[in-house]
Amino acid sequence: MKPNTNALIVIDVQTDFCPGGALAVAGGDEIVPAINAMMDDFAVCILTQDWHPAGHSSFASTQGADPFSETQMPYGPQMLWPDHCIQGSSGAQFHPDLRTDPADLIIRKGYNPAIDSYSAFFENDHKTPTGLHGYLQTRGITHLTMAGLATDYCVQFSALDAANLGYDVEVVMNACRAIDFGGTLDAAITTMRDVKVRLV
Repeated sequence: MKPNTNALIVIDVQTDFCPGGALAVAGGDEIVPAINAMMDDFAVCILTQDWHPAGHSSFASTQGADPFSETQMPYGPQMLWPDHCIQGSSGAQFHPDLRTDPADLIIRKGYNPAIDSYSAFFENDHKTPTGLHGYLQTRGITHLTMAGLATDYCVQFSALDAANLGYDVEVVMNACRAIDFGGTLDAAITTMRDVKVRLV
Protein backbone atom coordinates (compact mmCIF):
# COMPACT_ATOMS: atom_id res chain seq x y z
CA MET A 1 0.00 0.00 0.00
CA LYS A 2 1.33 3.41 -0.97
CA PRO A 3 1.43 6.26 1.60
CA ASN A 4 -1.80 8.07 2.44
CA THR A 5 -0.43 11.12 0.62
CA ASN A 6 -0.76 9.23 -2.69
CA ALA A 7 -3.95 9.05 -4.76
CA LEU A 8 -4.92 7.16 -7.89
CA ILE A 9 -6.89 9.23 -10.43
CA VAL A 10 -8.74 7.09 -13.00
CA ILE A 11 -9.77 9.20 -15.97
CA ASP A 12 -12.97 8.55 -17.96
CA VAL A 13 -12.97 4.75 -18.29
CA GLN A 14 -16.47 4.85 -19.76
CA THR A 15 -18.38 2.77 -22.28
CA ASP A 16 -18.44 5.46 -24.98
CA PHE A 17 -14.62 5.63 -24.94
CA CYS A 18 -14.24 1.85 -25.33
CA PRO A 19 -14.61 -0.25 -28.50
CA GLY A 20 -18.18 -0.03 -29.76
CA GLY A 21 -18.76 3.33 -28.05
CA ALA A 22 -19.63 6.66 -29.61
CA LEU A 23 -16.06 7.99 -29.29
CA ALA A 24 -14.13 4.75 -29.06
CA VAL A 25 -10.44 4.78 -28.22
CA ALA A 26 -8.64 1.79 -29.75
CA GLY A 27 -7.90 -0.70 -26.98
CA GLY A 28 -9.71 1.42 -24.40
CA ASP A 29 -11.10 -1.67 -22.68
CA GLU A 30 -7.67 -3.31 -22.46
CA ILE A 31 -6.59 -1.07 -19.57
CA VAL A 32 -9.37 -2.09 -17.18
CA PRO A 33 -7.58 -5.10 -15.58
CA ALA A 34 -4.43 -3.05 -14.93
CA ILE A 35 -6.42 -0.22 -13.34
CA ASN A 36 -8.45 -2.61 -11.21
CA ALA A 37 -5.23 -4.16 -9.91
CA MET A 38 -3.70 -0.77 -9.12
CA MET A 39 -6.62 0.28 -6.92
CA ASP A 40 -5.52 -1.98 -4.08
CA ASP A 41 -2.22 -0.09 -3.80
CA PHE A 42 -3.83 3.26 -2.99
CA ALA A 43 -5.61 4.48 0.13
CA VAL A 44 -7.34 7.15 -1.98
CA CYS A 45 -8.92 6.41 -5.37
CA ILE A 46 -10.83 8.93 -7.48
CA LEU A 47 -12.74 8.31 -10.71
CA THR A 48 -13.64 10.97 -13.26
CA GLN A 49 -16.67 10.69 -15.51
CA ASP A 50 -17.43 12.67 -18.66
CA TRP A 51 -21.03 13.80 -18.12
CA HIS A 52 -22.43 15.92 -20.96
CA PRO A 53 -25.97 17.23 -21.29
CA ALA A 54 -27.61 16.50 -24.64
CA GLY A 55 -26.80 19.23 -27.15
CA HIS A 56 -23.47 20.12 -25.52
CA SER A 57 -21.64 22.93 -27.31
CA SER A 58 -18.64 20.66 -28.01
CA PHE A 59 -20.75 18.21 -30.04
CA ALA A 60 -20.32 18.51 -33.80
CA SER A 61 -24.06 17.87 -34.22
CA THR A 62 -24.86 20.91 -32.07
CA GLN A 63 -22.62 23.12 -34.20
CA GLY A 64 -23.76 21.64 -37.55
CA ALA A 65 -20.15 20.71 -38.26
CA ASP A 66 -18.13 17.60 -39.03
CA PRO A 67 -16.87 15.54 -36.10
CA PHE A 68 -13.20 16.18 -35.31
CA SER A 69 -13.26 19.63 -36.90
CA GLU A 70 -12.24 22.59 -34.76
CA THR A 71 -14.14 25.71 -33.84
CA GLN A 72 -13.50 28.81 -31.75
CA MET A 73 -15.27 29.09 -28.42
CA PRO A 74 -15.12 32.13 -26.10
CA TYR A 75 -12.44 30.24 -24.15
CA GLY A 76 -10.35 29.30 -27.22
CA PRO A 77 -10.13 26.54 -29.83
CA GLN A 78 -12.38 23.53 -29.30
CA MET A 79 -12.39 20.15 -31.02
CA LEU A 80 -15.91 19.12 -32.00
CA TRP A 81 -16.75 15.57 -31.04
CA PRO A 82 -19.39 13.01 -31.88
CA ASP A 83 -22.18 13.04 -29.28
CA HIS A 84 -20.80 11.03 -26.35
CA CYS A 85 -21.15 10.39 -22.62
CA ILE A 86 -24.60 11.96 -22.45
CA GLN A 87 -25.89 12.18 -18.90
CA GLY A 88 -27.74 9.04 -17.88
CA SER A 89 -26.97 7.16 -21.09
CA SER A 90 -25.40 3.72 -21.23
CA GLY A 91 -22.40 5.27 -22.98
CA ALA A 92 -21.74 7.55 -20.02
CA GLN A 93 -21.54 4.65 -17.58
CA PHE A 94 -18.22 3.31 -16.40
CA HIS A 95 -16.93 0.26 -18.26
CA PRO A 96 -18.85 -2.65 -16.73
CA ASP A 97 -15.65 -4.42 -15.63
CA LEU A 98 -14.15 -1.35 -13.92
CA ARG A 99 -14.15 -1.57 -10.13
CA THR A 100 -16.05 1.41 -8.76
CA ASP A 101 -16.46 0.38 -5.11
CA PRO A 102 -12.92 1.53 -4.17
CA ALA A 103 -13.67 5.08 -5.33
CA ASP A 104 -13.60 7.69 -2.55
CA LEU A 105 -14.92 10.31 -4.97
CA ILE A 106 -16.38 10.49 -8.49
CA ILE A 107 -15.79 13.79 -10.29
CA ARG A 108 -18.24 14.49 -13.11
CA LYS A 109 -17.04 16.94 -15.73
CA GLY A 110 -18.30 18.47 -18.96
CA TYR A 111 -21.77 19.05 -17.50
CA ASN A 112 -21.69 22.80 -18.28
CA PRO A 113 -23.35 22.99 -21.74
CA ALA A 114 -21.22 25.98 -22.75
CA ILE A 115 -17.73 24.68 -21.80
CA ASP A 116 -16.09 21.34 -22.49
CA SER A 117 -13.92 19.85 -19.76
CA TYR A 118 -10.94 17.58 -20.42
CA SER A 119 -9.04 18.03 -17.17
CA ALA A 120 -10.08 16.52 -13.86
CA PHE A 121 -9.20 19.89 -12.29
CA PHE A 122 -10.53 22.65 -14.56
CA GLU A 123 -12.99 23.13 -17.39
CA ASN A 124 -11.52 24.11 -20.76
CA ASP A 125 -11.56 27.80 -19.87
CA HIS A 126 -8.69 26.80 -17.49
CA LYS A 127 -10.39 28.84 -14.75
CA THR A 128 -13.56 27.04 -13.63
CA PRO A 129 -12.56 24.40 -11.05
CA THR A 130 -14.13 20.96 -10.71
CA GLY A 131 -13.51 20.86 -6.95
CA LEU A 132 -10.92 18.07 -7.14
CA HIS A 133 -7.99 20.24 -6.00
CA GLY A 134 -9.81 21.28 -2.84
CA TYR A 135 -10.70 17.68 -2.04
CA LEU A 136 -7.11 16.51 -2.49
CA GLN A 137 -5.82 19.34 -0.31
CA THR A 138 -8.28 18.40 2.43
CA ARG A 139 -7.06 14.81 2.28
CA GLY A 140 -3.40 15.87 2.39
CA ILE A 141 -2.61 14.37 -1.01
CA THR A 142 0.70 15.40 -2.61
CA HIS A 143 1.38 12.61 -5.13
CA LEU A 144 -0.94 11.61 -7.98
CA THR A 145 -0.84 8.53 -10.18
CA MET A 146 -3.02 8.80 -13.28
CA ALA A 147 -4.44 6.26 -15.71
CA GLY A 148 -7.35 6.11 -18.14
CA LEU A 149 -8.64 7.61 -21.37
CA ALA A 150 -7.43 9.23 -23.45
CA THR A 151 -3.70 9.77 -22.98
CA ASP A 152 -3.51 12.74 -25.35
CA TYR A 153 -6.63 14.53 -24.13
CA CYS A 154 -8.19 14.09 -20.69
CA VAL A 155 -5.23 12.29 -19.12
CA GLN A 156 -2.75 14.83 -20.48
CA PHE A 157 -4.77 17.89 -19.43
CA SER A 158 -5.34 16.42 -15.97
CA ALA A 159 -1.63 15.70 -15.55
CA LEU A 160 -0.60 19.18 -16.73
CA ASP A 161 -3.03 20.91 -14.39
CA ALA A 162 -1.96 18.70 -11.49
CA ALA A 163 1.72 19.50 -12.09
CA ASN A 164 0.96 23.22 -12.35
CA LEU A 165 -0.92 23.01 -9.05
CA GLY A 166 2.20 21.58 -7.41
CA TYR A 167 1.45 17.85 -7.24
CA ASP A 168 4.05 15.18 -7.91
CA VAL A 169 2.50 13.42 -10.92
CA GLU A 170 3.06 10.17 -12.74
CA VAL A 171 1.09 8.67 -15.63
CA VAL A 172 1.04 4.89 -16.00
CA MET A 173 1.27 4.58 -19.75
CA ASN A 174 0.28 0.92 -20.02
CA ALA A 175 -2.94 1.78 -18.19
CA CYS A 176 -3.82 4.50 -20.72
CA ARG A 177 -4.79 4.55 -24.39
CA ALA A 178 -4.68 7.47 -26.82
CA ILE A 179 -6.89 8.82 -29.59
CA ASP A 180 -3.74 10.00 -31.43
CA PHE A 181 -5.00 12.36 -34.14
CA GLY A 182 -2.05 13.16 -36.38
CA GLY A 183 0.66 13.13 -33.75
CA THR A 184 -1.31 14.26 -30.70
CA LEU A 185 0.13 11.41 -28.60
CA ASP A 186 3.76 12.37 -29.28
CA ALA A 187 2.92 16.01 -28.61
CA ALA A 188 1.22 15.08 -25.32
CA ILE A 189 4.23 13.02 -24.20
CA THR A 190 6.57 15.91 -24.91
CA THR A 191 4.33 18.43 -23.15
CA MET A 192 3.89 16.26 -20.05
CA ARG A 193 7.63 15.65 -19.78
CA ASP A 194 8.27 19.39 -20.11
CA VAL A 195 6.40 19.99 -16.83
CA LYS A 196 8.14 17.07 -15.09
CA VAL A 197 5.26 14.60 -15.24
CA ARG A 198 6.79 11.12 -15.00
CA LEU A 199 5.65 8.65 -17.62
CA VAL A 200 6.06 5.14 -16.19
